Amino acid sequence: MKAPSLFLLFAICLGFFFAPTPARSAAPWFEIQVVDEATGRGIPLVELTTVNQVRHVTDNAGRIAFYEPGLMGQAVFFSVTAHGYELEPDGFGLVGARLKVESGGTSVLKLKRRNAAERLYRSTGNGLYRDSVILGKATPPAAPAGPVVLAGQNSVSAIPYLGKIFWFWGGTSRMSYSLGMYRVVGATTPVPEPEVTFADHPLNYQYFSDERGYPRSMTEVENPEGLVWVFGISTVRDATGRERLVGHFSRRKGLLEEYEHGMVLYNDERGVFEVKTNLPLQEKWRYLTGQPVKVKHNGVDYLYCGEPFLHVRVPATLEAVMDPAKYEAFTCLSPQADADAADPSFASDAQGHPVWRWTPHQPPVLQAQEFRWLNNRQLKPEDARTLPANAESPHQRLLMHSGTVRWNAYRKKWILIAVQNALQVPHQPSALGEVWYSESDAPEGPFTQALRIVTHQQQTFHNPVHHAFMDQEKGRLIHFEGAYTNQFVDTPPTPFYNDNEIMYRLDLDHPRLLQAFPR
Repeated sequence: MKAPSLFLLFAICLGFFFAPTPARSAAPWFEIQVVDEATGRGIPLVELTTVNQVRHVTDNAGRIAFYEPGLMGQAVFFSVTAHGYELEPDGFGLVGARLKVESGGTSVLKLKRRNAAERLYRSTGNGLYRDSVILGKATPPAAPAGPVVLAGQNSVSAIPYLGKIFWFWGGTSRMSYSLGMYRVVGATTPVPEPEVTFADHPLNYQYFSDERGYPRSMTEVENPEGLVWVFGISTVRDATGRERLVGHFSRRKGLLEEYEHGMVLYNDERGVFEVKTNLPLQEKWRYLTGQPVKVKHNGVDYLYCGEPFLHVRVPATLEAVMDPAKYEAFTCLSPQADADAADPSFASDAQGHPVWRWTPHQPPVLQAQEFRWLNNRQLKPEDARTLPANAESPHQRLLMHSGTVRWNAYRKKWILIAVQNALQVPHQPSALGEVWYSESDAPEGPFTQALRIVTHQQQTFHNPVHHAFMDQEKGRLIHFEGAYTNQFVDTPPTPFYNDNEIMYRLDLDHPRLLQAFPR
């Protein structure tokens, strides 16, 4: 047999490199969009799971780009989970849809909203419109979530300052490594114009970044060990009348163990919070906490704060917030009571009702104390101030975990948006994922009843924040966001959404809300 010629070998090689390849579809994806049947808006955070447990989650536009080799052109059943939205079950009681998934095809699922509040979008993290981008759909301009290096951010504080809105997050995870940044990351956005709508897409955050363009730490705490939280962020006036940004820092080993804490002051030139005071570890209330709000009382401007109820106040000046002696607590403890006792006594009037007052000499009465007094029948149900009854099940008293109290011009009330602490309460959809609405004539309460406005099935939604500067239509539409995570639960994390902020909108004229809180 003759050896092949060089020409033949060359022809074979050319054929190998330039032989036609099997044709592939230019658009292999099958588009699934999940929408609110009442508004037609796409619903984010809807999970569609195949029979073999492959899970897909809708992006901010409510879209999923589906492609699975071997399944295209076939009928596929997807179970549907949607946190406060629902699909009618089929004849077997299964909640889902059977779709013929075809390359280039489209299917729309319409869900009914059961939440009083409407889920708008994920505010932070990477891939906000991932599936829409894959499908070639139009998406919001710029990069609303900021740098692509960020995987997630949670526990936000936001406040108008220096003609902008300043945003600070307690925890930030990065795509480059499993260990994130836990010394506060910050950004700014313009102050919103009155006609701006917040329903369409997230804000375009402008991050404080280092020389590499990566978001940087916003705190300067000398000891590098541990994580640093800054809460209680607010604005006050200094002795010259200049507006300053202050807060309370806590350097910690984790959720439970604290190394040090004190007050911080934002350096406008350097763009960091600097430590100004260190407080004893045993000091538990004479500092700013949570999400403070400004209240004028008897001609004095105060900052009221607490988590979530406003049970501590201090004059709204730089000198006062830095001085623990200037803080007052809202309490009914008797002046002679030992606040550290297991069951301290409270002051009462001739009819046995507790006498509430502001004082610098006793700590605030917290929900847990009221709950204990109520269970021991020392406190009458009508005298409780921070144990709202479930508006749809009045025998149930609610313990709250975190949230905000804000003045609302539309309701002409102080409104509470808070997540329930249901860790010890059985038969709840989630331990720390149920969000409630309540209102009161005074910032310190009483908050007598509450209505559930958002549910999260076996997921956590902690530190919800009502952004009053985003209120619209004279306060009728309010916006709040919180940290969605599988922390404190046994369920697996949700791809893209875990440890990120999710924004909701609540119409204060919602029928269920008006039924519980008539105007």
